[in-house]
Amino acid sequence: MAQGTVPSAAGAGGGGCPSVPAISTTPPGTPRASAAAAPPPPQPAFATGFYYAVELYFDPALENQVLKAWNALARRQLGSRLIDAAARPHLPLLHLPAAALPPPGTGAGGDPLLRLAPSLRALASRLDPLPLALSSLAALPASASSSPHDNVLFLAPTPSAALLGLHAQLCELLRKDASVEVPDAFRPDHWLPRCAVAVDVPRGRMAEAFCVLRELKLLPVSGYGMDIALVEVGPTVREVVSYPLGGSGSAGAD
Repeated sequence: MAQGTVPSAAGAGGGGCPSVPAISTTPPGTPRASAAAAPPPPQPAFATGFYYAVELYFDPALENQVLKAWNALARRQLGSRLIDAAARPHLPLLHLPAAALPPPGTGAGGDPLLRLAPSLRALASRLDPLPLALSSLAALPASASSSPHDNVLFLAPTPSAALLGLHAQLCELLRKDASVEVPDAFRPDHWLPRCAVAVDVPRGRMAEAFCVLRELKLLPVSGYGMDIALVEVGPTVREVVSYPLGGSGSAGAD
């Protein structure tokens, strides 16, 4: 498992937590009311490049619960990069640098959609919507995270056999069918399932961020993983294609 600090999230926060303002469930990417008067956010560390990610999307009710956390932290200026990048709440199943894809002429062509989509569609079509339980609050300090961002704060799911099995099947399919080498951090024996709620919490304000989320009393929260999506991650997040679990349809980005 990846190293990280995992504080307990049981119960609501105790005394000393600052009060939390009213929370909006504004969809990701929608500017907040105070954004017009605020300076532009700093460019993410990945602004000069991009990578691909395979993500597990949630059902609408679970997604809205995660959005409450995103908005609560953003309103307190404890992390807004996920909103600014127009991301969706998700569990990352795989991060893959563009350079790690096999070169053209060794398979289905150089387009990552052509290389990865058939495996994603095949996996999604044979799985049912996946029960999920986000049950604890945890953090990865910047030195232990897989990116140079500030501290990452996330909701950790209960690692069920179904969730771990989905991830293992994905890694095996991409290795065999698309000649994709899974990065060490996402190998089945190293993978840390997590749903990020902030990827840029300022150093020295982690305790405050934990208090804000505890006072929301979100956890535990249950729902379903509904779609497997391939996205391109840069200064903003662009969905390339997604496949519903248990279905054969797909939705692609323009």
